[in-house]
Amino acid sequence: MQKEDLIQLLKDCGAIQFGRFVLTSGAISDYYIDIKKASTNPETLKVIAESMSKYTQGYDLLAGMELGAVPLVVALSLETNLPYVVVRKEKRGHGTAKQIEGCDVKNKKVLVIEDVTTSGGSVVKTIQILRGNKAEVDKVLVVVDRESGAKDKLEKMNINFVSLVSIQDILKNRVN
Repeated sequence: MQKEDLIQLLKDCGAIQFGRFVLTSGAISDYYIDIKKASTNPETLKVIAESMSKYTQGYDLLAGMELGAVPLVVALSLETNLPYVVVRKEKRGHGTAKQIEGCDVKNKKVLVIEDVTTSGGSVVKTIQILRGNKAEVDKVLVVVDRESGAKDKLEKMNINFVSLVSIQDILKNRVN
């Protein structure tokens, strides 16, 4: 699938919106990316998983941080037959007190999946948790990169950063 087709699907399901939005950081933006709208739409989620599947060769496991990446990593697992783990933002304070749900990541080559990256803080935390548990992490695959520093931050960590679409791709196609 071409980037333009994926962007149109994201627009059609309401994942890309234009207007005036206050972001988590407090900054004002004239666009908003809500991949949860895409990941709760079966047709769009399937296309995202198919588009991501070509980047999974050579990996033992997929991983995603709760909440946004979970549907993506599940769909990609079903598409590729690769097992996955879910990384919690915080260690559980009860039960087994796990921060990674699923199989053991030790000495496994893990592909990190993310919905949207901005500055990269969330995905850096995911990588640190996985590496802290002895996983081998060398690539992050994201649906949309807002191009606000994530790529540079990850490259400094020796992480190959791949986005299906960037905010520049989206803004170029804004007229549709």
